[in-house]
Amino acid sequence: MSEPTKDPVEDITQKTEELFFDDEGKPISKKAFKKLQKDKEKAERKASTAAKLAEEKASKNADNVDYSTDRYGKLPMNQSQTRTGIKRDDITTIDGSRVGETVIIRARVQNSRPTGSKMCFFVFRQGVSTIQGIVSADADKFSKQMIKFCVGIPAESIVLVEAKVVKPLEEVKSCTISEVELGIEKIHVVSEVQGRLAFSLEDVTRPETENESEDTQFARVNLDTRLNNRVLDLRTTTNNAIFRLQSAVCMLFRDFLIEKNFIEIHTPKLIGGASEGGSNVFKVSYFKTQAFLAQSPQLYKQMCIAADFGRVFEVAPVFRAEDSNTHRHMTEFMGLDLEMAFEEHYHEVVDLLDELFVFIFTNLKSRFGKEIEAVKRQYAFEDFEFLPKTLRLKFSEGVQMLRDAGIEIEDHKDLSTPHEKLLGKLVKEKYHTDFYILDKFPLAVRPFYTMPDPENPEYSNSYDFFMRGEEILSGAQRIHDSDFLAERAKIHGIDVSSIQPYIDAFKIAAPPHAGGGIGLERVVMLYLALGNIRRTSLFPRDPKRLEP
Repeated sequence: MSEPTKDPVEDITQKTEELFFDDEGKPISKKAFKKLQKDKEKAERKASTAAKLAEEKASKNADNVDYSTDRYGKLPMNQSQTRTGIKRDDITTIDGSRVGETVIIRARVQNSRPTGSKMCFFVFRQGVSTIQGIVSADADKFSKQMIKFCVGIPAESIVLVEAKVVKPLEEVKSCTISEVELGIEKIHVVSEVQGRLAFSLEDVTRPETENESEDTQFARVNLDTRLNNRVLDLRTTTNNAIFRLQSAVCMLFRDFLIEKNFIEIHTPKLIGGASEGGSNVFKVSYFKTQAFLAQSPQLYKQMCIAADFGRVFEVAPVFRAEDSNTHRHMTEFMGLDLEMAFEEHYHEVVDLLDELFVFIFTNLKSRFGKEIEAVKRQYAFEDFEFLPKTLRLKFSEGVQMLRDAGIEIEDHKDLSTPHEKLLGKLVKEKYHTDFYILDKFPLAVRPFYTMPDPENPEYSNSYDFFMRGEEILSGAQRIHDSDFLAERAKIHGIDVSSIQPYIDAFKIAAPPHAGGGIGLERVVMLYLALGNIRRTSLFPRDPKRLEP
């Protein structure tokens, strides 16, 4: 039986249906076609997923629109482009009476602390004063993006803040301004810290009592590290207060002496001979010869007296090439020097110096209490005690007090540092003062220009002033007779030719005179009981430090 004949049309249709084509119409195998279809389905699913995610992201972004862009950010570098004249406030003027006011301040960010993602606390600092600021996200003014920006501002950056003065729920004890805080409206970075700080300012402003505890968990930053990074170190509220007090001592020194008809002078620091004699002098190359850095303005102060200036003072650096690595010695320090002619007795000058120091101490206490308290917060100390009329003892009386306390000491030798400190304690116990004067030192321990005591030539018309058992002023009646001055210089081994202009000044007649030199950094160190003179020197210089 023969097979049925196939319809030619049907046969062609079946063969066509078994052919497969790619997207360009080219024939491909059935297997390739199936893979192509699978890839298409996969791509469609991926596109669908991407569209869904994009829709969700768009929806989310719509919910997180940054509506605070004009309230925060980084300001362009100040090139004095504009001058708006808008008042900016000193934070010390912000108190409870200004609640509700809007203020603008420029300050440093001492620290910041986020609370979740919707709130950030700041401590802003100006000088010795600090105030708390707070910003929190809401639905219309302060976006989450603004909070994120605030959290990212590095400590010690400078910011410009516009804020409302508000009453906190409780006193802000961590800030010097505690009765109010700032509700931040706008915050812009003026200057941002780059890189990591050498240390945290919190670690170098913490009370010393906390650092001294054996079980302390806090990082302790040693003094050398602080001095190596002095600019950062000087930003602490404590250091700000210390150097405001140092400035105050200079100001009060000037005010008192100008009122007493003194003239401020400025003497050379490059000189041809050692002003104090001895070897503790810095030599410097001076063209084809050598010069010295002045150990004091002593010779020039006296020459001004011989020039009939009558009463002179100077505030200037003093250089001492002493290899002394102690808590109270530096190779360069600021000297507060004065010299004056007197009528009959060098005690006229001692009386004036007495009045000067009482004036300085009284005004520090009455006018700079805020700064003193700022130092006390970190370095607790007993208030400095002084008498309205300063205690005066003869050197021999001081020696006797030490002997009565069991110390063996010779009559005509200078006091050692331990002896000075012990005598200070004995004086405090007996006379209730941290400040006293010791008069009539042995002649052998004083400079060549010191006038001998007319009654006992082994002693001299010289004096030291002491604070908390350490010397802060050395002074004397000076020799004003040229022949006697040259004789005393030779006894001290000084080449008279190296100080001939000084000797010559007295050949043309000079009045009797006396004076003294005060170490500024020592005065501040001892008044605040800081224990190390480097804490009261802006950029200290000692045998091991020439930087920064």
